[in-house]
Amino acid sequence: MQAAMDITAKYCHKEMEAYGSCVASNPSTWQHTCHKLKMDVAQCTSSHPVIQKIRQDCSKQFVEFERCLRENADTPASCSPQVARFLSCAETVDLSGVAINPMPSPS
Repeated sequence: MQAAMDITAKYCHKEMEAYGSCVASNPSTWQHTCHKLKMDVAQCTSSHPVIQKIRQDCSKQFVEFERCLRENADTPASCSPQVARFLSCAETVDLSGVAINPMPSPS
């Protein structure tokens, strides 16, 4: 999981920062207001093999987390159990054989 977080932070820092700021600034409308930024993060991370593997292996937990956020848009902190289940799953993903070498920097 740490490798995936490092990769995401390294290659998608700008997108993650923008999305996080948007969510924090729009506690009751973040789901609608920040949707494009959420898609920007997803687009950025979707091409990396480590993140693809975690999404594949933990899709059920991630869907439950997203459902919780939709149902509790005014109180996203109430989704802590779903976050914990997703993170717990991500920690167990077997990344052996997954290429985790850094992607080339844009020129």
